[in-house]
Amino acid sequence: MARQFFVGGNFKMNGTLSSIKSIVSAMNDAKLDSNTEVVIAPPALYLIPTRDHLRKDVEVAAQNVYDKPSGAFTGEIAVDQLKDANVNWVILGHSERRTLMGETDEFVASKTAHATDSGIKVIFCCGESLEEREANQTVDVVTRQIAAVTKQTKNWDQIVIAYEPIWAIGTGKVATSEQAQEVHAAIREWLKKNVSEEVAEKVRVIYGGSVSAKNCKELAQCADIDGFLVGGASLKPEFADIINAKI
Repeated sequence: MARQFFVGGNFKMNGTLSSIKSIVSAMNDAKLDSNTEVVIAPPALYLIPTRDHLRKDVEVAAQNVYDKPSGAFTGEIAVDQLKDANVNWVILGHSERRTLMGETDEFVASKTAHATDSGIKVIFCCGESLEEREANQTVDVVTRQIAAVTKQTKNWDQIVIAYEPIWAIGTGKVATSEQAQEVHAAIREWLKKNVSEEVAEKVRVIYGGSVSAKNCKELAQCADIDGFLVGGASLKPEFADIINAKI
């Protein structure tokens, strides 16, 4: 079956009210492929103005959410607070949160389950370090991270998997189309064996790691690459070219 192409833009901890207004204005004016689902993730402080001013055919994502409904959790954001702000997506499991904030596979899976159970869709990130790739552990690492999710939720219709090799994030190094396709195919085969053939066929597996206007079209031609999670380039005019990679 045909899976709808998906492009997410992760602004990370970048931008000001002024610069994000400019990005939103540029996106509103851009001619974007209507067959591609687009989601952008500004810093939490700018979620509401982004949603208020952004074109309605582009969704907004938070960069984090907690796995409890409310309470004394200073600095965290609840699922219901995102829904109250008409924010329908969240990025979870990004390697920067796994490595810098110490988020474990189990904690990421718990947040993924809570978000999807509560009506928020998830861009679930997984990926290996350079040392793990060189030790031929890529598929083991990625499927271990996904396996943690399967233990806590069956809401795969609410999840997009983003394969992001850590060694390619923000480094300018990009997995070749062959390397990326190989891992995406392995993820889909693992899902087929361990979840279901239907989930393996339907779930979108997108690629992240120094995606740019220069390399997006080649990557988009791979059979098991269903889109991109874009970092730095999502802050630049070329983001529209990446969204239109399938045209």
